[in-house]
Amino acid sequence: MTLASRAAGPELMDADDLDPAVYAAVVADLARVNRVTLAARPTLTFLDRIAREAKSLRIIDIGFGDGDMLRRIERWAMKRRLPVELVGVDLNPRSEQAARAHTPAGSTIRWVTGDYADQGDGWDAAISSLVAHHMTDGELVAFLRWMQANAHAWFVNDLMRHGFAHRGYPVLATLARWHPIVRHDGTLSIARSLRPAEWLPLLAAAGVTDARVFRAFPFRLCVERICAT
Repeated sequence: MTLASRAAGPELMDADDLDPAVYAAVVADLARVNRVTLAARPTLTFLDRIAREAKSLRIIDIGFGDGDMLRRIERWAMKRRLPVELVGVDLNPRSEQAARAHTPAGSTIRWVTGDYADQGDGWDAAISSLVAHHMTDGELVAFLRWMQANAHAWFVNDLMRHGFAHRGYPVLATLARWHPIVRHDGTLSIARSLRPAEWLPLLAAAGVTDARVFRAFPFRLCVERICAT
């Protein structure tokens, strides 16, 4: 597979007929991948910055999957004694089932099956983690416009298309004995992700002029926008 441009084609976990139990196993393994690859760190660093002067935060996570990111954020907020309203929205109803099953009793996270565009405005932060590469360029532009219009700050945490990551991930996934779908889809996800320069025309098309595109270890590509106060 050439990495000169973004790969196309659906991932196995997105199949409409995938059994909910298999889907739950896949997203649980993806949560393990996220822990091993330090996926939450850039997002939590972003939240550290916007929380410095905040008395509370309303945060929406688009495409939450297993819900591991919002559970991390809930623990982050508890350590800081920071009141938070946490909402996860995902188009796939199997995500809500998996997230509820993996979320401890007493959590106040609200899981929603639906479209992010229907979730209203007034968010202190809109975040997404490992979702952008699932979107077409047109969908990404629409997503950027929505976040720009409805959130004071937003953060996209995604993969970066890179040859070493593309070759190395299948080896790591095999050694870790992650689900075969996780091995397949993870490799395809890297090929579907963007490179830094490819974000620039998307941001321009969305009318975003003040976002920052930066790399994070390992092979992460993040896009951040914090409204000046």
